[in-house]
Amino acid sequence: MEAPTGNLISFAFLYETQPSCDGSCSPSEQLRHQKSIMKSQRNALLIAAALIFYWLLYSATNLVVKIEQLNQRVERLKSKE
Repeated sequence: MEAPTGNLISFAFLYETQPSCDGSCSPSEQLRHQKSIMKSQRNALLIAAALIFYWLLYSATNLVVKIEQLNQRVERLKSKE
């Protein structure tokens, strides 16, 4: 079975088709399974961190734009007086 294209779809596909180790695995298979789980957790953490970073950048940029707009309004009000 081939993994679908697209980052989120392939991530979900890999998670769903991840082999399980119920105690009947050899030590090397168990180690490979643990590494696979750790890699999936790391990827999920990286995705969450990227989303938080994007939100912070968006919020900061939005605040700067609002400050600039308010400064322009203050300047217009001062020039009217």
